[in-house]
Formats: sequence, structure tokens, C-alpha cells
Amino acid sequence: MQPGLWLVIVTILVALTFDFFNGFHDAANSIATVVSTRVLKPTVAVFWAAFFNFVAAFVFGTAVAQTIGKGMIRLDIVTQYVVLAGLVGAIVWDILTWLWGLPTSSSHALIGGYAGAAVARAMVQGWKNPLAVIQPAGWNKTVLFIFLSPIIGLIIGFGAMTAVYWIFRRKSPQQVDKLFRNLQLLSAAGVSLAHGGNDAQKTMGIIAGALYTGGILTKTEFTTTWGRLHWPIILMAHTAIGLGTYFGGWRIVHTMGSKITKLKPVGGFCAECGSAITLFGTAWAGIPVSTTHTITGSIVGVGAVHRLSAVRWGIARRIVWAWIFTIPASAAVAAIVFWLIRLVYAGA
Repeated sequence: MQPGLWLVIVTILVALTFDFFNGFHDAANSIATVVSTRVLKPTVAVFWAAFFNFVAAFVFGTAVAQTIGKGMIRLDIVTQYVVLAGLVGAIVWDILTWLWGLPTSSSHALIGGYAGAAVARAMVQGWKNPLAVIQPAGWNKTVLFIFLSPIIGLIIGFGAMTAVYWIFRRKSPQQVDKLFRNLQLLSAAGVSLAHGGNDAQKTMGIIAGALYTGGILTKTEFTTTWGRLHWPIILMAHTAIGLGTYFGGWRIVHTMGSKITKLKPVGGFCAECGSAITLFGTAWAGIPVSTTHTITGSIVGVGAVHRLSAVRWGIARRIVWAWIFTIPASAAVAAIVFWLIRLVYAGA
């Protein structure tokens, strides 16, 4: 087997490892509320979420993957080593924030790592402005939705919770609780479907990029539907994220499901609806948003309906700081990894 092909295989395996950690790290996004409200037991909830993560392969297209693969970094700077270093940077940041119990964005860790490795290669090649490798068109909407997606989730969650309280104002708490315990199964499935549809696509874009730089996909195939490898790429990514979700990260489930605000089934349903609606829209629009940011905003919106003091703003503030640091931190780790690769192989 040619050395270049080995490198492609290793890069794809690392990409799938990241995808697994994405599911593992972001399992809380789709199951924290349904677990914290005791609608499902944790073991059943992770299976429920993992199943819909995988089913998303047959629901969504590849618009987000196209944005990640060819819309954010100049292709003439991307090599197998850039992709590999970017993935390692994202994985390291995911592991650290999992250990700290912080629900940060695996998506933003990935694009941060990808950008950091690309900038590092531009620097060693002597570019006068290494930041020129970044394509503003792809980044503008991504950075914009770092702020917009939690706000949209918050508004929809707040609006849904307010509407439910008005519609069911004459019903007893027991009747409302019973109804929304059942409805929360559907809303949790919606979040899991949207999570798989948005987040798995980011890994698809990276895998397609690795196949292109390795000479396996032509430029035309890479920039359209990935030719004969269209379905293998999709199914690999969704299988990896589904398995990661199944083995879930309970540290983050605890933070998302109980530390931000105390939820009941009706609140869990409204938060999940706010998140799912936002994620469905952005996935079809090709905007790589964070499921973590979106569901957190929705939970805050639901908590704020009762009173602003119902939201534990200290925890929310800690989460927001982790969001702010995710892209630069993963970029820095990826840049260091790329420079280490250069020490071993000067042609990287």
C-alpha cells in the first residue's frame, strides 16, 4: 500500500474518532432534559438518542458538510497533515472540556482546530499574512450564529413555555405533567435527529477533504456530491456519532439537565422544541451551528419564564466563557500539533 494511502486511512480514522467524541461529548444536548425530568432512564435515553443520530443520515443533505469542507479554509493550503492536526486539536479540547464537565461545542472545536492547523502551515511556508488562509464567507455566518443560535433557541423556548402555560392554564399540574412526559419523547427524538443532521455533517466535510487531498476524490466530486463515496462517507460519520452518543458523557448531562435550571417535563419539551427547530433550519441552510449553544439557550429561555432567578447565571456564565475560548483554544492546540508533525516530517 502506498504511504499516501496509509495517511488518508489514518486521517479518516482520526476523523471518525473525533465524530465518536462529538457524540460522546454532545450526548447531553439531546438527552439531558429527558433524563433530568425522569421521562426516560439514562440507558434507554442514550439508545433513543443514538438511534435518531443515525437516522438523520437519511433525512438531511450535505449542505453543512460542504461549508466545512470547502467554504472555510483555502484549499491550496490544506494537506493531510493540516486535516490531521486540526482533528487532534479538536479531540484534545473535547476531552479536556468533558473532564471539566463543560458543554462546549465540538463543532467549534473542529473548525477552530482546522483553522489553527492551516494558519500554522501558512506561517511555516512564509506567508506574509497567514490569516489569509481563512475564507471570510464561510466564517461570517458561522461566527454570527455563535451568538444567534442560543438567542434563537432562548426566544423559541421562552415563547413555547409561555404559550403552553396559557393554553393549559385550566389543566391540573398532574394532567400537564402526564401529557408532556409523552410529548417529550418526540421532542428528544427531534433534538437527536437535528444533532445527527448538523454535527455528523461536519465530520463528513473533513473526511471528504482528506479524500480530496489524498487524490481519491477529484475536485469536481469534492465540490459536489462526493461521487461514488457519497453514501460511505455519510454512513461512516453517522455510525460514529451514534456510537459516541450511545456511550454518552454523563458529566455534561448533569450540567445541562440540572445545574442551569430545574426542569419539569413541560419545560424539557419546550427547551427541546426550541433547540430542534433552530437546528433543523440551520442544517438545511448549510450553517454549521453548535447544538450545545442552541439547547443551552433554550433551557435558559424556559427557566426565565418562571423568573430570572430560576436560571443559575453563575453556571451559565461559566459555560459562555468556555464557548468563547473553544475556537482559539482548539486552534492553538492544533497549531502546536502541526508544528510537532513538522519536527518529525519537514514536508508536512
